[in-house]
Amino acid sequence: MSQVCEVCGKRPMVGNSVETRGKAKYLGGVGTKITGITRRKFRPNLQRIKITTAKGGVKTARICVACLRSGAVQRAVRKKPFSLGKSGAPAKSGASAKSGASAKSGASAKSGASAKSGASAKSGKSGSAGKSGAKS
Repeated sequence: MSQVCEVCGKRPMVGNSVETRGKAKYLGGVGTKITGITRRKFRPNLQRIKITTAKGGVKTARICVACLRSGAVQRAVRKKPFSLGKSGAPAKSGASAKSGASAKSGASAKSGASAKSGASAKSGKSGSAGKSGAKS
């Protein structure tokens, strides 16, 4: 698999990795010295993404991040797996109305229980804070 951007043609380039030691002169040292030079490869940051072609099709391509950021290519738009109806809103039926009513009654019961537990939790916290304040 070649490491080449399919848009701009960016490919790996060869360069040097330079090792230095010492303190720079502007920092008060005697200067940095080169202790070693080895060959290395600078590889492009390629990502495999789905893009839209000029004809409107979708294909997978290896694109460098510079092309993605510049807007040279567009990502493919994912389609919804299904639709809920012609208008896009779910249809109301007797089953959903019944579940909605039970959800309302359940919510009111839960809110009452949570209000009671919240009050006891608050009093418990304030009691423990008072005790710790008394000790110190």
